[in-house]
Amino acid sequence: MNIDKLFKRASEKGLTDIQVYLSDKSNLSIEIFEDEVDSYVIADTSSMIIRGIYNNKMGTYVTEVLEDEIIDEVIDTIIASAKEIDSLDDAIIYEGDKEYRKLDDIYNEELAKLDVQTKIKTLKDMDKFLHEYDERMSVVETMYSESSNKVVLKNSKGLDLENMANSAYMGGSVIVKDDTDQRVGFDVLISNDFNDFDIKKIAKEIADDALAALGAKPVPSDQYEIVFSNSALATLFSAFQNVFSADAVQKNMSLLKDKLNEKIGSELVTIVDDPFMKKSSRSRSFDDEGVATSYKALIKEGVLNTYLHNLVTAKKDNVKSTGNGFGGSVSAVNLKMESGNSTIDEMISSMKEGIYITDVQGAHAGANAVSGDFSLQAMGYYVKNGKKERPVALITVAGNFIDMLKDITMVGNDSKMSYYGVTTPSIKVKSMPVSGS
Repeated sequence: MNIDKLFKRASEKGLTDIQVYLSDKSNLSIEIFEDEVDSYVIADTSSMIIRGIYNNKMGTYVTEVLEDEIIDEVIDTIIASAKEIDSLDDAIIYEGDKEYRKLDDIYNEELAKLDVQTKIKTLKDMDKFLHEYDERMSVVETMYSESSNKVVLKNSKGLDLENMANSAYMGGSVIVKDDTDQRVGFDVLISNDFNDFDIKKIAKEIADDALAALGAKPVPSDQYEIVFSNSALATLFSAFQNVFSADAVQKNMSLLKDKLNEKIGSELVTIVDDPFMKKSSRSRSFDDEGVATSYKALIKEGVLNTYLHNLVTAKKDNVKSTGNGFGGSVSAVNLKMESGNSTIDEMISSMKEGIYITDVQGAHAGANAVSGDFSLQAMGYYVKNGKKERPVALITVAGNFIDMLKDITMVGNDSKMSYYGVTTPSIKVKSMPVSGS
């Protein structure tokens, strides 16, 4: 679509300002099941979101048709859409910031150019390794998913921005069983450098975790010291990542309302939004509104520093947008808890009696973003005098998100980006109630 022609026609029809956001996405997904290619999907999609201001109201048109022939339809729909808006929120098309960080390292052309057969062969090698790893291996599935995203933002105030990023994940899931029990193992590694995918290391961790869980049983209900693994903590964090949104705060839907500048966590807790994180396809130098993104500490050494803002929420709070306006809402780009200095072995060996939780389930159903309360099914290991004694399952760990942040006593040096786009280390919590047998 000829953008200049669109802008000119919009002005002729009475739109004050107009903005175009174009997204080109490419996805490759491969799944190997029992040594055979079970699924192979390539999907390329382009979409355009056009927003325009008419009589101080914002109208929106979304299309996958990028032809000049629909320009009049686009503008007429935006005007009709704006006439239906009752919201008193300001309609804003942003004029831009002075500087935008240049991101040269979030798109790896070598990953995109790498032959598909190499990716399939690597998955099959991983499948073979898992099958031969242990006779108790029952079912094996390996998977690879690669995505690239190019976004272009232009508006009638002269803003003209572009970002392109890519990344992939590789992993597997297994079912192991013996005469009395059956357990599941799953994990993925995320990167935009194919050389990072050490399939033997990934596969060994998946297999070892599943095999070690055989024979798991509940523990008696009690208060226990808790260590969350990095992946278990990421699952828990994913249920609470929206609490930093100023939009949620302003709508009384966040447990962080009225807690700005308050101490809400241990001094060991620093949580940031890092829009420049390497090897993440989410990384961006500007948000969907054209505001420059920035690295920011949401919680610094336990103190809540800021909420995340888009243009509308920032104007309501009389602050500057933090560059977190995405998809008409507010969200972090790459939410990350900063690493500490402890190894996972040091955390476990420091426990007198506790549970090392390696997996939690039902995070979104069992977590309340307003109260902060959560109650999640979990599995892991019972730890006595610093030693893992036996696997545990069918337990429920319960608590409150802020209370947990305050009770963190150790932070691991093993940060890992999760399937949910959240990066977390392992942590140790003073104690939490666990329901079991």
